[in-house]
Amino acid sequence: MAESPTILVIGPRWVGDMVMAQCLFSALKELYPNAAIDVLAPAWAAPLVKRMPEIRQQIDLPLKPGALEFTIRRRFGRLLRGRYDMAYVLPGSWKSALIPFFARIPRRFGHLREMRYGLLTDIVPLPDAVKRRTAQAYFSLAKGGSFRAPHLTVDAGNQAALLDRFGLAPRKFAALMPGAEFGPAKRWPSESYAGLAREFMDKGLKVALFGSKNDRDVTAEITALAPGVVDLAGQTRLEDAIDLIAAARLAVSNDSGLMHVAAGVGTPIVAVYGSTSPENTPPLAERRELVWLHLSCSPCHQKVCPLGHLNCLKTLEVGQVAAAAERLLELPATA
Repeated sequence: MAESPTILVIGPRWVGDMVMAQCLFSALKELYPNAAIDVLAPAWAAPLVKRMPEIRQQIDLPLKPGALEFTIRRRFGRLLRGRYDMAYVLPGSWKSALIPFFARIPRRFGHLREMRYGLLTDIVPLPDAVKRRTAQAYFSLAKGGSFRAPHLTVDAGNQAALLDRFGLAPRKFAALMPGAEFGPAKRWPSESYAGLAREFMDKGLKVALFGSKNDRDVTAEITALAPGVVDLAGQTRLEDAIDLIAAARLAVSNDSGLMHVAAGVGTPIVAVYGSTSPENTPPLAERRELVWLHLSCSPCHQKVCPLGHLNCLKTLEVGQVAAAAERLLELPATA
């Protein structure tokens, strides 16, 4: 193996998964300190990948989510021929392994998943114990190195400008992330987030809501129930959200991409779980609280509650989450 290999990583398509993929990137950099690592991923990932010092560049993957588009993958792979020594395929689908195959990359690592014999040269075993533990599963592809939690860099200049723009002060506000792209079975109810926001504001802590434009209906409900919160859903770029969340005193989130962002920038995080399990995808942070009711019907890993009641989240009381937040607020604030 070359001392300075060029490595292509076929990245995941979710924000949280991309953050957890840094566990693999850091392990590869430990194993190959002089490696040049590129990530092939959707265009939205570029601002996030730029906050990972292990990565040389992000290459846009011009494909529709879920589409096979075999001809495009073959053409794209051929364009990459001769550029890489190794490839790591993070998604488990058969089609995700096509580009490295058509690029004729000599070593192609991945888990077997959808019977990818021939497409991969190095099939890495995936024990049942880590199949749903995304960060550990990605890390296992390195076949060596140390497991390190994600660590995203912060743009101090952009952070200062954003704080001034939105009237926020460092370590003087709580960041609430009430959305979840996966589906409603991951979302703690709006009225619960509103109740928590009111408790924070009563204690003199400002509250900012984060999310994409798809979360605006949810954040609007919270804003109506908790006047005074700063609703930033759809108003910030991904890199802006990274920098602002890094300035928060505390974050409270569903099991979502922004939860992993908060962990990656070192902000104390209360993670609320419903249809998923904190044993599988916890925020990889030292200062964290995991809140989960451990009902017999969860985790179901469904987008919508199959029983129709969503008790795993609807019966989770504001007081329980507030108590978890208080334990983190008692810790010394970082600079």
